[in-house]
This record gives sequence, structure tokens and C-alpha cells, in this order.
Amino acid sequence: MTATAVGGTPRSVPGRAGRALAELGDRVVMCGIYDEVGSLIYDDLSRNDTHEVRELIGLVRRRPGPVLELAAGTGRLTMPLLAAGRDVTALELARPMLDLLLARLHEAPERLRERCTTIEGDMASFTLDRRFGAVVLGTTSISLLDEEGRAALYRTVRDHLAPGGAFLLSTTYPTAGATQDEIRIDMAGASGRLYHLHEHWSPQTGTRTVTLHAADLSEGPVHVCTSTVAALPADLLENELAAAGFRVNTRLTLRTGGDRHESVLLEAEVEPR
Repeated sequence: MTATAVGGTPRSVPGRAGRALAELGDRVVMCGIYDEVGSLIYDDLSRNDTHEVRELIGLVRRRPGPVLELAAGTGRLTMPLLAAGRDVTALELARPMLDLLLARLHEAPERLRERCTTIEGDMASFTLDRRFGAVVLGTTSISLLDEEGRAALYRTVRDHLAPGGAFLLSTTYPTAGATQDEIRIDMAGASGRLYHLHEHWSPQTGTRTVTLHAADLSEGPVHVCTSTVAALPADLLENELAAAGFRVNTRLTLRTGGDRHESVLLEAEVEPR
């Protein structure tokens, strides 16, 4: 039910990144962003990433009750939600990511750790014995699901929202006037290690491929993490949510640091029957 593709060969990476990596030959080790290698890189980078955090916390504060975070990863949003005083159930499918979140919670103050429950599970197919004031799906993780998976997600979220609760989700997609279909961003992780992040948009398939690797390619094996996901416009998601019985109350355009793509945070409630 997902649209993500990982692994492959250097030549399966699109654009300039793929051509450059192909020149490294057997030194390249392909992996996924959510496996044992990729999760460590993701965690290193995500600890410095504050994108959407302030806006999301602001919307969550409007909703009393516990928070369910889907596709929680290694805790990029989990920790700020806990710091905001909320009880959080963090659900994550990838075991390497969940293990890193558990390690992070182990190091956290007890007042935060005791308010977090972690669950290994699929965001589109789970059953919990409680309802939540807010269900959060950040970091554009909605793009990991295909149309069938998104429909299942909406049904599952409805079943877990308390009366008056809200579903918060974010998405990223190319702007109408974007002239570049490929960029490289140089990033530093919390460890100080430098990385190259390549983004390649494919207008033909409506997908975005993210490729991550260390900036230093001078020697040794080069671990290259890739993920290809759908580029889902906010209008499409609003229409899908309406068909699933939701009403979008808030649509926030998030700061992205450029005009190449648009990032949007949606707040939706279940329509009264």
C-alpha cells in the first residue's frame, strides 16, 4: 500500500546524483532511508530539523486530550509534543526507527518518558483501545502511501479520533512555477557530520526521489539512502479527506526556504453525521 521504493543500484537513482554515484562503482552501498543504516542518517539530520514543528504544536494546543502520532520515526515531532505537555502514543512501522526513538526516550527526563507510549505498527492499519484529541501525521509521511493506503489511513484515523478531535497532516509538492526538477542541499547533522541531500521531482510520474549520503566521498564505502514517494498536492488531499468524511478547517503554508516547492499543513475534523 505504499509508493516508496528503496535500494536498487546507483544507476537507478535519477538525475545528476545517479550519474555521480555511478562513477563510484562498487564503493556505493544502496540502502533505504528507514533501514538500519538510513535510520541513523535520518535521526542525525532530523534532530536539527524544526520544519513544521511550531505550526503543528500550535494546532495541537487547541485540542484537549492525548495525541496519536503516526509514522513517528525517531522522534522529530514526538519530543516537542511531549515537551508541550501532551501524552503521546507514537506509532512507527520501521523497527530501526522505533529502536532509535526508544533510545532517545531512555535518555529523556522521566517527566517526558512516562507520558509516551510506543507502538510498532502500520499507520494505515492499526487498532488501539482509546481515542485521541489529535492524530498527527507530519514530515509529509502521507506521501509514503498510495491511493488505497491513504483511504485506509483516513478510515483508521476516523475510528481513533475523539469527538471534536483533529487530524493534522502535512504534504510537500512542486509549485506551479517551479523551474528546477532537481536540487542538492548540503546539510549538517546534529553530530556535525555533513551530508548531501538530493531531491529529484518527476513530473511524468508525480513522484519525488530523495537521495542521502555523506558529503565526504574520498574513501571507503559510500552508503546511499534513497526513497521515492508521491508528490501529493494539498488540493488532492483535501478532496480525498472530504470524500472520507472530513472537513478541512485550517490550511497553513509552511516556510520552505525557497520557491521550488510548497509545503502545507492541513487540520481536518470529522464531519458530523
